[in-house]
Amino acid sequence: MESKQNIPLIIGAFFAIYVIWGSTYLLNKIAVAELPPLMLAGVRFTIAGLLIFGIAAALGKNLRITRKQLGNSILAGFLFLSFGNGVVVWALKYVDSNFAALEISAQPLIILLMMWILQGKKIQSNSFIGIILGIIGMYLLINQKTILQQENAFIGIAMIFSAMLAWAYGSLFVGRADFHRNFFVNTGYQMLSGGIMLGIFSLLFGETWSSPSSWSTQTNWAMILLIVFGSIVAFTSFNFLLKTVSPEKVATNTYVNPLVAMFLGSYFLNEPITTQSIVAAFILLTGVFFINAKKKIILLSRFRK
Repeated sequence: MESKQNIPLIIGAFFAIYVIWGSTYLLNKIAVAELPPLMLAGVRFTIAGLLIFGIAAALGKNLRITRKQLGNSILAGFLFLSFGNGVVVWALKYVDSNFAALEISAQPLIILLMMWILQGKKIQSNSFIGIILGIIGMYLLINQKTILQQENAFIGIAMIFSAMLAWAYGSLFVGRADFHRNFFVNTGYQMLSGGIMLGIFSLLFGETWSSPSSWSTQTNWAMILLIVFGSIVAFTSFNFLLKTVSPEKVATNTYVNPLVAMFLGSYFLNEPITTQSIVAAFILLTGVFFINAKKKIILLSRFRK
C-alpha cells in the first residue's frame, strides 16, 4: 500500500524505471561505438551480478540455491541477457537507439502471440485491437527511407526481433519455473550467469578485449552508468514498486521508455525523429495500451534493459 512516508521513494523509483531504463539505449549506443557488443554486455552484467551478490550478502540475504534453481537461472540469464540484451546491443551497430526502443516497445504484442501459440491462451477483443495497431505501427516504423537507406539496417531489425522472441519465451518460462525466493538474489544469479556466457560468446566470436584504461572517458562513464544505474538501481526500484503500487502503474514504463530513448537519442546523438516515426510511435504505443489493458501480468521488461 502507498503511504505518505513512501511517496518520495515512489517518485524516485518511477524516475528510475522511466528515465534510467529509457536512457540505457543511449548509453549502449555510445559504448558499442567503441567496444565489441558481446564484450560490452558481458562485462556489464558480470560486474552487476557480483555487485548484487555483495549487496545481498551485506544485507544478510541467503545466497544458497538448489541445482534446479541454478539451472533455471542460467537458462533465464541466457534468454534475457546473453541472447536478448547481447543481440540488441549488437543491433545498435546497425540502427539508431530511438528506433531500437520503438521496435522493442512491441514486446507485449510478441508475448501475447506466443502465449496464444504455445499455451493456447484466448486473445481478448481489446488485445486483438492492440495486435492490429501494433502491426500497423511496426510497418510504419520500419518502412521509412531514413531506415531503409541505412547500411545493414534490416540486419539490426531482424536481430532485435529475434531478441524479442527470446524475451517472450523467457517471460513465459520465468512465470512457471522454480527460482531463488529472493528476487534480488535471483537476479544476481541471472546477471552473473548471463554475463559469463556473454564473455564466452565474445571470445568464440573473436572479439578483441581491451582494458577500461584504454577506453574513452565517454565510454567509461556509459559503462559505469549501465552497471550501477541501469542494472542495479532501476531493477531495485522496479522491485520496490511491485510491492508498493499496483502492477498497472508499474507497467507504464512500457510507454515511457521509448519516448525517453527518442528524446535522448535525438538530443545527444542527433538521431533523426521523422513525422512518420512519431505517428508510428503513437499507433504502436496505443496498441500496447490495448494489449496491457485489464491485464495483471508484468511482462518482465527489466531484463532487456
